Amino acid sequence: MKKYICIDIGGTEIKYGLLSEAGVFIKSARTPAEAAKGALCLMEKVEGIIQDLLCADTAGIAVSTAGMVDPVRGRIIYANANIPGYTGMEIKKRLESVFHLPCEVENDVCCAGIAEYASGAAAGSSSAVCLTVGTGIGGCLLIEGQVMHGAGYTAGSAGYLHMPGGRNFEETASVTALVRRVAAQKQESTDVWDGRKIFAAIEKQDRICIRAVDEMTDALGLGIADICYLLNPRVVVLGGGIMRQESYLLPRIRAAMDRYLVPAVADQTSLRAALHHNEAGMLGAFYHFLGRQRRT
Repeated sequence: MKKYICIDIGGTEIKYGLLSEAGVFIKSARTPAEAAKGALCLMEKVEGIIQDLLCADTAGIAVSTAGMVDPVRGRIIYANANIPGYTGMEIKKRLESVFHLPCEVENDVCCAGIAEYASGAAAGSSSAVCLTVGTGIGGCLLIEGQVMHGAGYTAGSAGYLHMPGGRNFEETASVTALVRRVAAQKQESTDVWDGRKIFAAIEKQDRICIRAVDEMTDALGLGIADICYLLNPRVVVLGGGIMRQESYLLPRIRAAMDRYLVPAVADQTSLRAALHHNEAGMLGAFYHFLGRQRRT
């Protein structure tokens, strides 16, 4: 039975696993990315993970990664300062040279979108926008299950959308922005706070944390509304670890969307939380690998 090594490279963690040819996880784990050490250190860590997962019937390496990706060349065409030196990294070329196995690379949010369309919250939809809310905000547009990459493979770069106050979408609505907002209002270091601690504080009726999340959900609603005006998707799927707080967040984001959308658009747009959570990037990378290999 063929097996596939799937790697999901994020700014905070590297998730990795071994999947069967049926797309079933045989094993999976995660490790800190230590992305601040730079792209070369990151790739050395990835190569070590792959080496540990290699077995006699490994048929390929599927990579999901942060950054803007050329999925044909398997190359990072742009990455922000979260991974220094990552722009220009030839992931496909490098890994194929080291391991002598076929490798395919795609953006992490595109991978999440592929997974959600195949067997998740976007299944069966004619058009879907998938957004991942985490360290930043990434986006993906799918039409009949196909990722719309754009002329330079940068379509869906929602985090760079301009928002009121001269900031962009991810500077106002990401988990990073939420943590900074809470830390600033409490006059504490951002090291003290993360998403889990903020929602634990909300359970104790912490007013600063409640207000900060309200500001975040309003910003998310505004950004999503702008995307909906332009693309008019049937469904918007929200992923990222923070969306495990679906019951708290989704009604608030939906209410904000409805404030910013005219009824003709709002009534035709579903808002859903992603179903695959932490496995979405790896699973989508697997599906992407199979699709690319069939076409080449």
